[in-house]
Amino acid sequence: MSQWKAVKATELLKALESLGWRVKRMSGSHRVLEHEAHPDFVFAFHDREEIGPVMLSRVAKRTGLKPSDL
Repeated sequence: MSQWKAVKATELLKALESLGWRVKRMSGSHRVLEHEAHPDFVFAFHDREEIGPVMLSRVAKRTGLKPSDL
């Protein structure tokens, strides 16, 4: 069983912002997030979209997110 649970995109974005990520630019549902310790990350999810465990683990590898951050 995965340690990740499914969350809405807005909840994921709030968790990333609490880790120091901020929106650099935005176009439609695509947001480019920046962080001083990581390369830019394209957040390409609609606000109400549910993001499953597999995608969350992929996001975590690029952003430093942990299950406890959600």
